Amino acid sequence: MKLRFRTIFWSVVIVGVTVVIAWSFMPRPVPSDFADVVRGELVVTVQDEGYTRVREVYAVSAPVGGRLLRVEAEPGDTVEIGETLANILPSDPAFLDARSQGEAEAARQAAEALLGFARAEVTRAEAEADFARTEMERISTLAERGTVSQGALDRAELQFRSAQAALSTARANVRARIAERDAAAARLMEPGDDGDARGVVTVTSPIEGRVLRRLQESETVLEPGTPILELGDPRDLEIVAELLSTDAVRIAEGAAASIEAWGGLPALGARVRRIEPFGFLKISALGVEEQRVNVILDLTDPPEEWASLGHGFRVEPRIEIWRGDDVIVAPVAALFRTETGWGCFVVDGGRARLRAVELGHTNGVEAEILSGLEPGETLVLYPSDRISDGVQVTGRG
Repeated sequence: MKLRFRTIFWSVVIVGVTVVIAWSFMPRPVPSDFADVVRGELVVTVQDEGYTRVREVYAVSAPVGGRLLRVEAEPGDTVEIGETLANILPSDPAFLDARSQGEAEAARQAAEALLGFARAEVTRAEAEADFARTEMERISTLAERGTVSQGALDRAELQFRSAQAALSTARANVRARIAERDAAAARLMEPGDDGDARGVVTVTSPIEGRVLRRLQESETVLEPGTPILELGDPRDLEIVAELLSTDAVRIAEGAAASIEAWGGLPALGARVRRIEPFGFLKISALGVEEQRVNVILDLTDPPEEWASLGHGFRVEPRIEIWRGDDVIVAPVAALFRTETGWGCFVVDGGRARLRAVELGHTNGVEAEILSGLEPGETLVLYPSDRISDGVQVTGRG
């Protein structure tokens, strides 16, 4: 009886040890993060730094040489058309010889011709603005009836705003040409004429806007043509994005965009107006030579929403280059390179199964799946070297 008990005891011990050893060597499921394949919207964008700038900047210069009196206008001051910005005491004039007289007269005639051209541009801009207004009203009516798309209405509104801006620019150009003509006429003045050149020459504002920069402040002697102030209208801003040329070639004029990191919330709406055809070399902060292209965007939100923005402010434009409204989408974190292309691990019955996939567009976070996956399937995120085809996986607790 004692021998039988000992045999049973040691048999149980051996079986127990065998079970423990077998259990310790059994493969355990690898803890993993999962994500589902879905069908939905995918937007691909490019983003980089940019800055704001006033669309039309006017440099106010000294029409004659002489002593500039102290300039009182400060950056940010509002100015009206014809408002005095600076005063200059001209130097003692010298009589013009025949050659100088002829050059001055030719300059005056050229200024008169440019003034006539500028006035013709105003007439053309007024006609284009009237046409754009009529076209916008017509498309707005059709949009209310559901005949045209919202995109057509947005383009019509953008064309109307652009036509209005062009009209304002043309009118300001007329005022600038008038100032140039008056400056050319002033060079023909001689001592004793009405408006004696020995009197104070006033420098006036050609536009209604604000002072952007004051280039001369203290009393000093200036040569003719020396810049004194820069003027502009901060309500007429545009965005300049310096994009890599490899990104710029994928952008189309009229593409939708958003302006982020501008200092306010939410992001501002914008639209690409122009992609400049000339690239330039720029050295990055890391010393890398980069070929970049200026992409110009117009803000589409009302000016009241970005009234705090000014000339030369930093922003981050995000420009849309592709949009899919009904595509199969998978997270990029679940995809990896294989010998034949792209692959991923699909969770099937608690095990990871290697699956080859074909990718389309990607935005760095999500990717368009052209083939290989179906909506509703579960993928393994960030697969490690512990995961291979057929390995058991489990979600992290």
